[in-house]
Amino acid sequence: MKDFEKMTAPRGNINAESWFIESYRRHQGHPIKILISLYKGNYHKFVLAVITFFIKHSCVWVLPIVTANIINDVTTSNPNTIRNIIFYVVLESALILINIPMNYLYTSYKSLATRYVETGLRKALVRKLQQLSISYHVETQSGRLQSKIMRDVEAVETLSTQMFLSILNIALNIGVALVVTGTKSKTVLVFFLFAAPVAAITMVSFRNVMRKSNTEFRKEMEETSARVMEMVELVPVTRAHALEDEEVQKISAQLFAVAEKGYRLDVVQALFGSVGWAIFQLFQVVCLAFTGYLAIAGSIQVGDITLYQSYFATVVNQVSAIVTLLPIITKGIESVNSIGEVLLSEDVEKNEGKEQLTDVNGVFDFKNVCFHYKNNTNLVLDHLNLQVKQGETIAFVGESGAGKSTILNMVIGFHMAGEGAVLLDGHDISKVDLRTYRKHLAVVPQTSILFSGTIRENITYGCPNVTEEQLAEVVRAANLTDMVANFPQGLDTMVGEHGGKLSGGQRQRISIARALIRNPKIIVLDEATSALDSISERMIQQAIGNLIKDRTTFIVAHRLSTIRDADKIAVIAGGKCVEYGTYEELMERKGEFYHMKMIQNN
Repeated sequence: MKDFEKMTAPRGNINAESWFIESYRRHQGHPIKILISLYKGNYHKFVLAVITFFIKHSCVWVLPIVTANIINDVTTSNPNTIRNIIFYVVLESALILINIPMNYLYTSYKSLATRYVETGLRKALVRKLQQLSISYHVETQSGRLQSKIMRDVEAVETLSTQMFLSILNIALNIGVALVVTGTKSKTVLVFFLFAAPVAAITMVSFRNVMRKSNTEFRKEMEETSARVMEMVELVPVTRAHALEDEEVQKISAQLFAVAEKGYRLDVVQALFGSVGWAIFQLFQVVCLAFTGYLAIAGSIQVGDITLYQSYFATVVNQVSAIVTLLPIITKGIESVNSIGEVLLSEDVEKNEGKEQLTDVNGVFDFKNVCFHYKNNTNLVLDHLNLQVKQGETIAFVGESGAGKSTILNMVIGFHMAGEGAVLLDGHDISKVDLRTYRKHLAVVPQTSILFSGTIRENITYGCPNVTEEQLAEVVRAANLTDMVANFPQGLDTMVGEHGGKLSGGQRQRISIARALIRNPKIIVLDEATSALDSISERMIQQAIGNLIKDRTTFIVAHRLSTIRDADKIAVIAGGKCVEYGTYEELMERKGEFYHMKMIQNN
């Protein structure tokens, strides 16, 4: 892999990912200029590819000349015919044999350049997705993003090949044919040139229709990709409720919509191709009749009929190739614009130039914090005021939609206050480089997020230098010792996709172990014991107890009994903190918290 990276690297010190994003910004709205700039540092590879193509393809260009000369020698009874035939055979054979190494070099130069950009674009997209805000990811279906990374980048790679190589190769083929024809007969050259305007008119007439069809098809494919991903994730729910037929019908409707858009695109492309092919074939028949007439009139030799017919076929085929390439180019340009939708998005988390934190104590102060989501003027948090001391455990309770999870997202830095401020150790969190802050933070979400790998890999995610002793201590603190011992492969047991081979309680304890291994100063627990049985809940509560020792901790919990030992409980209603105190203090007041507890007891 390292050797390939070295081979594909462009000349000069160019950071591909940053350069690609900058290219999109500089040439926004001009996809061809964007495409050309993406290959900065690799232009020499395309030049070498064109040179090797010229050499490898020379046998095809020389063959019509050789054929015509042999026919002319035979028909004119040239005394040197045998010697000439031997020379032509040796020459053509040598050109054919040299095609093999030249074709290897041509493919190598072409592939190194295009694969570099293909990989660089995907890396740029991946990096950009890591920079985009959480709200962007919430509002954008993951299937659409996956389609851009895979399908659109592949289309751009194909476009690159067509733009920089196929079109240049077509130009070479046409150029050689016209130059040779022009040196032998100006009359035939004029006839050849007559075909070019017809080709241009044919292409222009279909270009706009094809662009629209490609755009519609691309958007429908993105929608389908998103729907299919949702369907796969919902398979357990669908199966549990016997909704297989309904789900099949829903996806089938989407697939038929894709098929309809694809059918329209295919029809336009087929009509475009067939019209162009028919026109050019008719011209080729006319060329045969025209050159035959010139031979009868004595304007050209008999063998030259074959030469002109071959070169006219070359011109026809190459212009036809341009016609065939147009849909691919249109699709590629659409994909360039599609990728730009991500790379040019300004909805990013900006950390550059902000204050960097080397250490965190965990003191928080919410001062008149107001917050509302985009396109919604209703306040989720309404002048919230809250102070949290270092090492305190604060539990948030309240009805769904009261603003509890929003507060946690502000602690993590996913959301920023619209009014007021959230202070961390006296620093306005909106002015802090969140990357330096989050190194001291650990989050245990409501739904455990595990990746396909081993238990060890999931626990040590982002902490590559963990010792076996540290790992063993974390496993014990997270109440995972017995679970790991029951697996034949222990910590090296594969958890399956999204941890599907484990129970909910097991997944949650692994999430807690992942938080512990980071040795954080601040903990965020979002309903970490929800929807678990009592035994699993007890084990997780013990693990949480080990996790939060001497750490500032924020907890959201629906089961009020699980937060009895919290230092403070904040009752959130309507985006405000309506009650605040210890468990005993709130129960004695017999206010909002007391009534919530009584309802749960009943």
